[in-house]
Amino acid sequence: MSQKTNVPLLDLKAQYATLRDEIEPVIRKVVEDQWFIMGPEVKGLEDEIAAYTGAKYAIGCASGSDAILVAAMALDIGPGDEVICPSYTFFATGGSLARLSVKPIYADIDPVTYNMDPNHVRELAKKCTNLKAIMPVHLYGQAVDMDAYVALGEEFGVPVIEDAAQAIGTKDTTGTMVGTRGTIGCFSFFPSKNLGGFGDGGIMTTNDDALAAKLGILRLHGGKPKYYHSVIGLNSRLDALQAAVLRVKLRHLEAWHDGRAENAKYYDDAFLAAGAKTSATPLGGDGLQLRTPAAASSPARHVYNQYIIRVPADVRDDLRAHLTEQGIGTEIYYPVPLHMQECFAYLGQNAPGSLPESESAAAETIALPIYPELNAEQKAHVVNTVVAFVNERSPVTA
Repeated sequence: MSQKTNVPLLDLKAQYATLRDEIEPVIRKVVEDQWFIMGPEVKGLEDEIAAYTGAKYAIGCASGSDAILVAAMALDIGPGDEVICPSYTFFATGGSLARLSVKPIYADIDPVTYNMDPNHVRELAKKCTNLKAIMPVHLYGQAVDMDAYVALGEEFGVPVIEDAAQAIGTKDTTGTMVGTRGTIGCFSFFPSKNLGGFGDGGIMTTNDDALAAKLGILRLHGGKPKYYHSVIGLNSRLDALQAAVLRVKLRHLEAWHDGRAENAKYYDDAFLAAGAKTSATPLGGDGLQLRTPAAASSPARHVYNQYIIRVPADVRDDLRAHLTEQGIGTEIYYPVPLHMQECFAYLGQNAPGSLPESESAAAETIALPIYPELNAEQKAHVVNTVVAFVNERSPVTA
């Protein structure tokens, strides 16, 4: 009997094996220096992230969730204020706002990109009575339509906060790195991200001098100088150990982006050869009942923090169970949109069908392994297993 090919959703051990000789000395140096909070490693990372993204400033913080929280605080967004954001996203997008007693106004997505639909945002903005910001999410590593969101911010006179937690290195249709055209960009260094630390971490980018200073103060309990507080902030400092690790990893990020793009092209070509179509074509009709991500046309760049396929809702969970049996890791990003979460029932947006595209995506999408260390055998195993199962469950009809 041949040995089963295992394909974890993400293999950080494989990544670490290539970096051990670079990372262990910088960790040792931080330990020997005993400078664990802020300091030269954090400042070095901030300067390097600013240079990488093209932002004027980068300000480290404790997590991507805190990046959203501190950004809202810096913009004086608080109780009773409204912020439009997508429902189809990680919990922190709406949760960080709700912690400030801000009212998230959940918008639907474009089913092709899975990003927040700017047309629906405009409809919602017209109905808002206290709109203070628009917060698009560059989901899965693909940029939103930043031209549209910059224009919406100007039209309604509100800042644009970019949730770029999954999108460091992503470029929009102008070739500009995300996190630099909005008022503030928010990034996460959670270990599963393309640029992930050895724990939580985050960073905020901005081109505004005053905002940069305010973000820097707020993450340090609102104190400047130390022990003197003109505002109330929070403890959201980036650890020096995380910054040291991230500085090493940043040097490899472009190569990792290339590896993910290469793997995505393999999947795209193999699935399309089997009869699949891109997400630009709804499920149903002829061909394999599977949809691949819509490719970003140059100079835009999708960095594939996740590779998302779409299959009929009555197939999705069974497909995932079958892949698990075959040693293939998967995840559902995200099974319950935020407007349907119990904790947000008070918003009154949770009637089934209120955000139909978000609800359909939650029932039909599944993430496949996409990390750059995948080998040819693993990729072939993923494609062959998915195609065989989908063909069996949803055979093509003439």
